[in-house]
Amino acid sequence: MKIDIHTHLLPEKLPRFAERYGYGGFITLDHHAPCRARMLRDDGKFFREIESNCWDPVKRIEECDAHGVHVQVLSTIPVMFSYWTKPEHGADMARFLNDHLAGVVRAHPKRFVGLGTVPLQSPDLAVRELERCVKELGFSGVQIGSHVNDWNLSDPALFPFFQAASELGAAIFVHPWDMMGEAKMQKYWLPWLVGMPAEVSLAICSVIFGGVLERLPKLRFAFAHGGGSFPITLGRIQHGFEARPDLVAVDNKVPPQDYVGRFWVDSLVHDAEALRFIVRLFGQDKVALGSDYPFPLGEDRPGTLIESLRELEPAARERLLWRNALEWLGRSREDFAP
Repeated sequence: MKIDIHTHLLPEKLPRFAERYGYGGFITLDHHAPCRARMLRDDGKFFREIESNCWDPVKRIEECDAHGVHVQVLSTIPVMFSYWTKPEHGADMARFLNDHLAGVVRAHPKRFVGLGTVPLQSPDLAVRELERCVKELGFSGVQIGSHVNDWNLSDPALFPFFQAASELGAAIFVHPWDMMGEAKMQKYWLPWLVGMPAEVSLAICSVIFGGVLERLPKLRFAFAHGGGSFPITLGRIQHGFEARPDLVAVDNKVPPQDYVGRFWVDSLVHDAEALRFIVRLFGQDKVALGSDYPFPLGEDRPGTLIESLRELEPAARERLLWRNALEWLGRSREDFAP
């Protein structure tokens, strides 16, 4: 069995949000060829080319069957977070995306799990949509960005949202977006290659140093891309905590090392030695299969890297391929039995 916790879905058709809200900056879709579309800013600037597997659940299931993936955890494409919009518009967009995602999950409940999106620029509205996602739409949790405009995840403004997620038992998947330093990284795809790993580390450090994990020990975070640059820089992070507590330990006196094993990361690191390292660091029970399907920086055949670690005992391989995903989601295998 394989459960892929990191996949992205978009509706086949998007409303003209700029016309609906009266200002620009939104994503539109140009279906310029059969089974293909361009994601464009509404000023016409190209963002990404996508194929029908990004919106067609039947195509997704065909590809999952070919790759041996039994369940995909679905979340929106991070550019759709739209935290920069007016709160009421962000809430409207989230509702639209979540309703679409819920329809896909309802049609294929044994193959898909939903993670909603919420308007975190307004924590009150985000809590309201989170409650709807969990209580009405049946989602296992939500996907959020690595920061929210000028707020890192440590910002006190966001704590009521995390508290609500903990009380609801909602899983939270943290994905990098709106990468730091992007203005200086216009060539070589650097925002995706350099900025994304840094953004994930920013998010992990924020929930640790901000005391989010300390105050909400039952909150179930999973971080994309194997934890980004956090694992390889943990020694530096720990040393900084010890050397300059006056700068680092200002909101939480617990060493960052103590939180290793308290959250999950996905397996999307593209290198066997890197995967071995994060499994040793975080533990065999805290790494879950994630592929970033259906995008080029993802794993073409989900689970291949995990399966390449021949030294893994069968029970450990099972954990990485599906058991850890179920524990993070708060679901059971019986939920997906044929």
